[in-house]
Amino acid sequence: MTFSQLVRTLGRGPGRSRNLERGEAAEAMRQMLAGTPAPEAVGALLMLMRYRGENAEEIAGFCDGATEGLAAWGELRPAIDWPSYAAGKSRGLPLFLLAAKLVSGAGLPVLMHGWNSAAHMREAADLRAALPALGIPVVETPAAAREALDAAAMAYVPLEAMSPDLYRLLRLRDVLGLRSAVNTTLRVMNPSGAACSVQGVFHPPYRPLQVEASMLRGQPRQMALKGGGGEFERNPAKSVTLEGVVGGERIEIEAAPIIDETRRLADENPDPARLPALWAGELEDPFSEAVVVATAAAALLAAGACTDLPAAEAEAARLWAERGALRAA
Repeated sequence: MTFSQLVRTLGRGPGRSRNLERGEAAEAMRQMLAGTPAPEAVGALLMLMRYRGENAEEIAGFCDGATEGLAAWGELRPAIDWPSYAAGKSRGLPLFLLAAKLVSGAGLPVLMHGWNSAAHMREAADLRAALPALGIPVVETPAAAREALDAAAMAYVPLEAMSPDLYRLLRLRDVLGLRSAVNTTLRVMNPSGAACSVQGVFHPPYRPLQVEASMLRGQPRQMALKGGGGEFERNPAKSVTLEGVVGGERIEIEAAPIIDETRRLADENPDPARLPALWAGELEDPFSEAVVVATAAAALLAAGACTDLPAAEAEAARLWAERGALRAA
């Protein structure tokens, strides 16, 4: 189909328009990445999808088209794919980085990828600024990612390095003034072919959408939760729904609070030096540490390292308490 036909499919009017089928969505993504449609047509398609409400078939198709040009990244196959595309001003320090570091040090290599809009995010939430002090390598090629995963079991790849064309589509938010299905696609696509993908959402309705799209794509293990600013970061003071896929089957677990203290994540002390200080044991903050443990537990459960949530929480707490051994290693 031509791109104009795809736009017409979405926007023909009441009783005649419909959502795109998976193959149609994949073709739309291929054309958008190639840069062949007019910018106005791209904006029309993305905003019509938003207006209608993107569905799992469309997201699966977008992921199909997006990953076709990322074959070299798909050969990495780390244990966990960890997308980071949040842009909420409700975000605090990226404590989930410590959870990912904890899990990767326990034998589950993590490839994190993303981009975070500075215009829609508090300065304290700047993930990339926090990476050097935590010793998390930033990589720009599949070869560099392989070296980092072998050496440090964790790496972060900027979206603009992984796929300049996907980055261009994501940045259309600056023009359109609204998020689009591209945001959902980047969370679901799992470019490294990891056996497990952990995904955050800001709006709860996107949680089942991402689960359904992951199932359509045959993702072996996947978990989504409503996290701080839309990141995969569990608030330890609230009941949180963990929704995902295990062996092709859908699961849903209610994770109870693990700490009594109530604090908004955005109320965290914004000093980025707190992150390496927490990791090094030079700073004690029970609430922040509970965020790390709760998030790590969700990731351990998602990856199949533990059979149930209580076991995952106990293992995450043990790993945190013994992280000095990880630092020495």
